[in-house]
Amino acid sequence: MREMPKPIIGRINGVAAGAGASLALACDFIVAVDTASFIEVFVNVGLVPDSGSSYFLPKAISPARAFEMATMAPKISAAQAMEWGLVNRVVAADGLDEEVAKVADYYAQAPTMAIGMIKKMLNKAGHSDLQTMLQYEAYCQEIAGRSEDYREGVTAFNEKRKPNFKGK
Repeated sequence: MREMPKPIIGRINGVAAGAGASLALACDFIVAVDTASFIEVFVNVGLVPDSGSSYFLPKAISPARAFEMATMAPKISAAQAMEWGLVNRVVAADGLDEEVAKVADYYAQAPTMAIGMIKKMLNKAGHSDLQTMLQYEAYCQEIAGRSEDYREGVTAFNEKRKPNFKGK
């Protein structure tokens, strides 16, 4: 999921527990219904987090809160998940599909090549130093600067209109 250049939108409409929480955390953008909750239940049966939780959880929230979730298994409400930075949006149940569609529509119309490179850059930043990232940014910027989407974006800006990106 993290290697795919396309954004993955998580739609959480209930309890994301154990591996379900891990799967949600692997998403790039998470929309949760206001009654949703998150729980790392592994410790309750004498296990350790798996399915990527030990990697994604401390990156999504503070190490102290990640430790609490992994070792005490508190059930985190959608509101608390939003406050802690686990999710991007919390909506009422009747607005969940509409909000997910809105986010999906945004990404479908965005410069998809640039979005894919941004995703890769942000993932790489988690295990790289500043100098490495500055060099990688320059490399990616050179590629993006040669794209049709860049030319379209500049043209649209100059013409004061919304760009029509093609992902090229």
